[in-house]
Amino acid sequence: MLIKTYGSAIYGVSAQTITVEVNVDTGVGYHLVGLPDIAIKESSFRISAALKNCGYKLPGKKITINMAPADLRKEGSAYDLPIAIGILAASEQINSTEIEKYIIMGEISLDGSLQPIKGVLPIAIQARDEGFKGFILPKQNAREAAIVNNLDIFGVENITDVIGFFDKNIPLEKTEIDTKKEFYDNLGDFPFDFSEVKGQENVKRAMEIAAAGGHNIILIGPPGSGKTMLAKRLPSILPPFTLQEALETTKIHSVAGKLGSESALMTVRPFRSPHHTISDVALVGGGSYPQPGEISLAHNGVLFLDEMPEFKRTVLEVMRQPLEDREVTISRAKFTITYPSSLMLVASMNPSPSGYFPDDPQNTSTQQEMIRYMSKISGPLMDRIDIHIEVAPVDFDELSQKRSGEKSAEIRKRVMNARLIQTERYTEIPNINYNAQMGPKQMDAFCELDESSKNLLKNAMERLNLSARAYDRILRVARTIADLDASNPIKTEHISEAIQYRSLDREGWYGN
Repeated sequence: MLIKTYGSAIYGVSAQTITVEVNVDTGVGYHLVGLPDIAIKESSFRISAALKNCGYKLPGKKITINMAPADLRKEGSAYDLPIAIGILAASEQINSTEIEKYIIMGEISLDGSLQPIKGVLPIAIQARDEGFKGFILPKQNAREAAIVNNLDIFGVENITDVIGFFDKNIPLEKTEIDTKKEFYDNLGDFPFDFSEVKGQENVKRAMEIAAAGGHNIILIGPPGSGKTMLAKRLPSILPPFTLQEALETTKIHSVAGKLGSESALMTVRPFRSPHHTISDVALVGGGSYPQPGEISLAHNGVLFLDEMPEFKRTVLEVMRQPLEDREVTISRAKFTITYPSSLMLVASMNPSPSGYFPDDPQNTSTQQEMIRYMSKISGPLMDRIDIHIEVAPVDFDELSQKRSGEKSAEIRKRVMNARLIQTERYTEIPNINYNAQMGPKQMDAFCELDESSKNLLKNAMERLNLSARAYDRILRVARTIADLDASNPIKTEHISEAIQYRSLDREGWYGN
């Protein structure tokens, strides 16, 4: 007897429905075809033991299983459940009239219990789009799938629950979530706040500008000056997720298996901080069976590279294209996958190997050593960082103050107002949402300078020996500063402040 059950495969951040065809006929043997990987081939042992422990058995006949389309690679243990249900239905041990209406996914333990799987959200979206009635999956993943409306979600703990549902019409508990309520109730839940930071007002201002314009930023300062502490608080002043952004980001984390069992929808922008020993594949994504890397997990959020020069140069260089295109494409012989990577890069670094140059009391770093250390970051990568800010150590008087600083919520309001101005400005321009994404045409249109501003910028570039690459960055940052002031023209004070945020372009820095 031939029975079809339905599962799903993940490719990139999308899903494709897989038809599991199970045929039980006279003879002996177990044949699994359709480009399964080792984990799927081993499913026969898990299924056999689980069925036996639940009062069922593999039929002593010839079992042929085809996973269609047969030319696409399938991987992972999540196909255990559809294969097992298909075998039971094809051998007429259970009723099969309703099976084709559901997507069924789950890894089976030897006692019949189900283990959580990856990529549930894109699978649920695809199931709804293709008109399936429901999605049966492990209970640990049910909340994640339930944010998709117009699809019945049944989270189960054991294969016996699924058998009872199909064979004896024993109802399963439906998991339901109010997606909008889930989203808005947790929208402002941040573990860190800028009010906890003592001093560093100039750095807070720079981070406010970076958040308002979507600019990449690098913090340069000695150990203990607060670089990491400041970076961790940046998500608290970024504009809140839109529901669409939340779904996009949740989908990526779902594919990577980074959502917890109680998670449904991500409501806070991600903050990813990989260790400096990370490989280039782990950072941008890839592998034999490509998975999203850290830059995709930071999509719509922040990627923080602490002590940037300590990362391998090859790792840093692979970020150049994703930072520019805001997506990363991974190509293999038989397929190509694209992951989104629209993020804010926040980096930190010491000014020298000792960490204290040029104020090193023991003179343990020479200027040549500092230049060598700084040159670990290539010019093209530094080109993609708009704001350079020096972070000085906080003195005792500021540290000992009882008064707390400005709260993140207050800074966030100003950032959101500036972003609203940018949204209206770029409404008619595709793929541009904020100032950091401006190209030459937009800069010509929206960054016009009066004569005094031009003279100021010209004098600054000559006196400070600023490089040519600093010119565009200064204009973009000045445009954002003007937006924070709700000013349509860019004024001299906006240019003057933007010039301060190009520390590494000045003579004596970065090998100049």
